[in-house]
This record gives sequence, C-alpha cells and structure tokens, in this order.
Amino acid sequence: MKRDAIVKETREALAKTGFFLSRPHGERGLCFDMVARRDDTLLIVKVFQNVDALSKETAQELKAIARTLDGSPLVVGERSGTGALEDGVIYSRFGVPILCRSTLHEFLEEGVPPFLFSAPGGLYVRLDATALRRMRDERGLSLGALAEIAGVSRRTIQMYLEGMAATLDVAMRLEDVLSESLALPVDPFAFVDDAASTRDPAPRLEGFERELFQRLQRLGYDVLPTIRSPFDALSKREATTLLTGVGGVGSALDRKADIVSNISRVVEKDSVMFVVRRARMSIRGVPVIAREELRRAKDSDDVEEMISERKG
Repeated sequence: MKRDAIVKETREALAKTGFFLSRPHGERGLCFDMVARRDDTLLIVKVFQNVDALSKETAQELKAIARTLDGSPLVVGERSGTGALEDGVIYSRFGVPILCRSTLHEFLEEGVPPFLFSAPGGLYVRLDATALRRMRDERGLSLGALAEIAGVSRRTIQMYLEGMAATLDVAMRLEDVLSESLALPVDPFAFVDDAASTRDPAPRLEGFERELFQRLQRLGYDVLPTIRSPFDALSKREATTLLTGVGGVGSALDRKADIVSNISRVVEKDSVMFVVRRARMSIRGVPVIAREELRRAKDSDDVEEMISERKG
C-alpha cells in the first residue's frame, strides 16, 4: 500500500473513533502528517510505508513537539527492512512508538490493545507482577519451581516478580501451566520521554529569526525552534504555549498562517506570526506582530495582550 493510502486510512480510523484532526496540508518532509485530539489525548502522527525511513532527527523533533504540547508521538507504517510489521505488536524507533495499520484499527475501533512490544531479542510481554506474586503465594510455589516452569533462572523469575518484561515464549509457558492470564496490555498512546536525550543541538539561526527568538527568550519564553514543522518554533511560558511562525510574504505567508491556524485549533494552543513589517492585524485568524512591536514589548504580558486583541 502506498504512503498516501496509509495516511488516508489512518485519518479515517481516527476520525471514525471521535478524534478531531488537522486538515491534510500536503507538505512533504515534515516530522508529522497530522495532529489528532480526543478529549485529553493528543497525538502527533507521522506515516511511513517503510518505518526505517524515520530518521533520528525527525524522531527527536516529533518527540520534542509532543512533549511541549503535552501529546504523544506516533508512527504508523506498513513494513520495515526486515518485513511486514506484525499485528498486535508495538514497535519503537528512536523512542517513538510504531504501529501497523491493523493494530491501530483494532485498538481504536474494537478496543483491543496490543499486548506485545518489540525490543532487541524479540517480542516481549509486560507481566502482571502482582498477579504472579499472588499465584506464587496461593500455590506455594518456590522461585525454583517457577523458574522450572518458565525455563529461566531464579534470578530472572525474581526480576519478573519485580516488574521486568518477559519474552513471549516465557509468558506463554507461565500462562499455560498456571492457567491464568499474566500479560498486561500496552497503551500505544502512553508516551514516556527522556527529555535530555531527545534534543539535537539547537539549529543555527540567522537574521530576523535569530533576533526574534532571542527577544522572546528575554521576555521569558522557552523557545523550541523547529526545522521539520509547518511552524518555526514553539514558545512556552508557564501555562502558555504559542505556535510561532516567522516571516514570509504574500501567498507563502497566507499558506503558512492557514496551516498553523488549523493545527492550533486541534492542539488547543494559540498561534502567532512574526513579520518584519505588518500589513494586517491577523491572517486566517492568526495574530500578526511586527518586529518593532515586539521590540517595544516590555514583557510577555504585552505580547500575549497583542495576540488576544488580534485573534480572528
């Protein structure tokens, strides 16, 4: 199946199950293809035919955006270099969860979560350590007896009792002999991120963009520059996060504002465009602030007041 068809199926599955989606933007080379929200769940989604095409740089920006927006990154794909992605398995590349189409559909439409995740060495299952401890106590099983059932060492059994995941074969042997389910479902939308490991060095900035981001930082914003996104940065201060666009003229500025405006509605964050000279107060509902106006701003409250006044 071609990538465009996978994108279409992914959008349909999300929309069918109550997600509000950003419009297709048609831009290539971006770190995400769509954003989708349902209640408190926000997904930043990238689609590949071959998931090996997910680069480290794209994954890092995808995770950084998800973290800043309190969302979860997700890649949907069809295959990797070793073959088709298996149904019911969560894969991972550079810390980004990866699902095939059928796994996503089953989870969204049928409420069937995946129970397996791929890691070096094969497929693994999260064991219910509490249930395993209970069964051991109720049946008077020693560590050695459990180790013999599972075909592993006593030390490994102890680690299972403390919450370590098991290979699929081990989990199946334990469940067969104990006649109880031990496998825990895995939530593909639960994102656990090590922020310190997800950022490349800041991109080299020049001209107006460099001046702008430095000014925003002096006004109290944490600025996350982006390279592979429709917006140019995410600017965050306390509970405020701004989708930030920079420059552009004519139809290019209008198109950028249109895309950013749509995304901002889905992620439920304000957006703003900064330009050298302003001809309009807003574009497609996105407030526009000129260089001189930003220079005159005394603090972040002045910036946010201009944004509030100019929202369409």
